[in-house]
Amino acid sequence: MIAEHKNKTGLQGEGIRKIPDILPILPVMDMILFPRMVLPLVVQEDASRQLVDEAMAKDRLIGLVVSKKTDLAGSYEASDLYEVGTAALILKMSRPDETGTQLLVQGAGRFRVLEYLKDESYLRARIEPIPEQTVKDMEVDAMMSNLVGLYQKVLELSPYLPKELESLSRSLDEGGMLADLVASSLNISREDKQSILETEDVKERLTEVTRLINRELQVLQLGQKIQSQVKQDMDKAQRDFYLRQQLKAIKEELGEAEEDKTALDEYQAKIEEKELPEDAKKEAERELKRLARMHPSSAEYTVATTYLDWLTALPWNESTEDVLDIKKAQDVLDEDHYDLEKVKKRIIEYLAVRKLKPDSKGPILCFIGPPGTGKTSLGRSIARALGRKFVRISLGGVRDEAEIRGHRRTYVGALPGRIIQGIRRAESNNPVFMLDEIDKVGTDFRGDPSSALLEVLDPEQNFSFSDHYLDVPFDLSKVMFITTGNILDTIPPALRDRMEVLDLLGYTQDEKVKIAQRFLIPRQLEAHGLTPKPMASLPNSFPSRQVPFDASFPVTRGKPG
Repeated sequence: MIAEHKNKTGLQGEGIRKIPDILPILPVMDMILFPRMVLPLVVQEDASRQLVDEAMAKDRLIGLVVSKKTDLAGSYEASDLYEVGTAALILKMSRPDETGTQLLVQGAGRFRVLEYLKDESYLRARIEPIPEQTVKDMEVDAMMSNLVGLYQKVLELSPYLPKELESLSRSLDEGGMLADLVASSLNISREDKQSILETEDVKERLTEVTRLINRELQVLQLGQKIQSQVKQDMDKAQRDFYLRQQLKAIKEELGEAEEDKTALDEYQAKIEEKELPEDAKKEAERELKRLARMHPSSAEYTVATTYLDWLTALPWNESTEDVLDIKKAQDVLDEDHYDLEKVKKRIIEYLAVRKLKPDSKGPILCFIGPPGTGKTSLGRSIARALGRKFVRISLGGVRDEAEIRGHRRTYVGALPGRIIQGIRRAESNNPVFMLDEIDKVGTDFRGDPSSALLEVLDPEQNFSFSDHYLDVPFDLSKVMFITTGNILDTIPPALRDRMEVLDLLGYTQDEKVKIAQRFLIPRQLEAHGLTPKPMASLPNSFPSRQVPFDASFPVTRGKPG
């Protein structure tokens, strides 16, 4: 029946005719006509076109009733239509083609359907006209003034409404007519408009329309705010694009464009070549996109390039192959250290377990003993026996947690922690990593480094060690950590429980002489470029702590003659 309609509103000067008791009913779906408002209609179905033709031959009055159904096709029952409708006067009719009839109708007044009459072609109904109330008092005047002010704001924010409606609303002196005008032009649901149409009391109608226009005004104001923000963002994006294009042209003139492009391409190639883990790759690519938008002279550019250098330099997947030969390990330990049979035996057992189960997490070995007992050199020997890289850091006097976990990337001088720095120096993700002087770690207002070491040394956690600078997890589970210290008392209990303690006691006088003969003297001769002649053996023991110097000790420079 109705294929389309347009939201055109207005008031006609032609007098409204008397509404008869029986009206032909034209169901409508999306449009509600208010009294004295004018709207266009398009009628397409044959029954509706017959209804229009017969109305034009009589008094040109029809009844418009909103359908509750979502489809206007088919027959209607009384329950399918609302009880209150609008009598409409056909002002103009035209038929541009055979498919439809165009109408221009004006609301003549409200009516209530009493009953529908049987008709073979179209609906007719016995109706009861609803008279329009006229109320004049201070309350109605105040409500009308408030509604006009709100309506003016809505018109300012609504580009789809004609501005002439503002002067039209100010010229009205009837509250009911003003409420109908505002309700007909608001972008509200048909249920809300039908509710306004059914409201007979003028004050109630003005109150309901004021509520609806306040809601509509809030929606329009929010939409304008969003539109303004979007426009600002677009203006900024366009300005940035324009400036970047200018900067690109300037760089090309100076010959710097190729340098920047080359640096970005190098970083991209490093990222692809390194085969970074997923989290690290996403972070690297995100930082690379930021870098492409920066000027090389800015401080942020240096921070970004340093970060990318660290990400692409770390050995994420590079490992050394273990040489798990127990006999060779025993020979290396005997070659490098005299005595220490108990400690060497435990190290051999430790390496034997590694040979049986290469992915064994095992305990963290902790060598405790006085200075000079060979704690650090044992770590080097273990690394040499396994064929792994060796890294050593000293924790003596460390009081800042950032020394372990790194500094956050908030300033130019930020760096990763000493753990990640050691991994980078090793160029391998499975080195033998010695933490020297773990008993001398301190605590102050900058944090507790020993608490950070708990994650480093815990095999259940260090597979996703988080450094503040990298901000992506790094796998430390393949690293063989060895710690050293002088005493156990100053090591926190929680940290001590992570480690297996091996005591290295001091040497006797005879042991010191053997160490001097086998290790110290050959090392000093090599350091000074001296080569010994066949020399008399030193005594096994001395009567005093001072070893007498033999002036006749035969030495020559260079190679033996």
